[in-house]
Amino acid sequence: MHNPAEIADFKAKAAYLQGTIKSVPDFPKPGILFRDVTSLCEDRKAFRLTIDLFDEIYRDCKIDKIVCAEARGFVFGAPLADRLNCGLVMVRKPGKLPRRTLSEHYDLEYGTNELQINEDAITAHERVLVLDDLLATGGTVEAMVKLVRRLQGEVIGAAFVLELFDLGGADKLKHGCNVDVMSLLKFPGH
Repeated sequence: MHNPAEIADFKAKAAYLQGTIKSVPDFPKPGILFRDVTSLCEDRKAFRLTIDLFDEIYRDCKIDKIVCAEARGFVFGAPLADRLNCGLVMVRKPGKLPRRTLSEHYDLEYGTNELQINEDAITAHERVLVLDDLLATGGTVEAMVKLVRRLQGEVIGAAFVLELFDLGGADKLKHGCNVDVMSLLKFPGH
């Protein structure tokens, strides 16, 4: 993995991306300031730049598969998998994958949820990058990491467009799951 700080003009590129993120107060409930990644996707320069940066950071990592969760993870995972010439594994909510699956439950602020992966999507020792649009508390990504490891894949890192650093997801993944975390952008979150 290339250190983002070593990428030419990384700070300027990240500042451009950060300027495309819209903040929506009181969504999905009062008191939440929602960081909307869809506004970055609507800006063609920002979207391409995001994929370019991920490609530059991970191109020498010999990744076999990118694992991403529905739905916004797919948006970034698919073009990056094409660039890195690797497979794309879609992790979904229950009942969405037609083949035999493995499931992993995880905690949310207001309850629990479940993710599933095709049980033949990853083979032993494949090098896997877990990718999502946003890192908050880390529950979704922790579940994805557990699924990959249950299939005996090697998680080489977790990558995000945006991290809400106040919510502790990066620490949870680094210390609880022993996974390197890389986020292109960092915002305070609540």
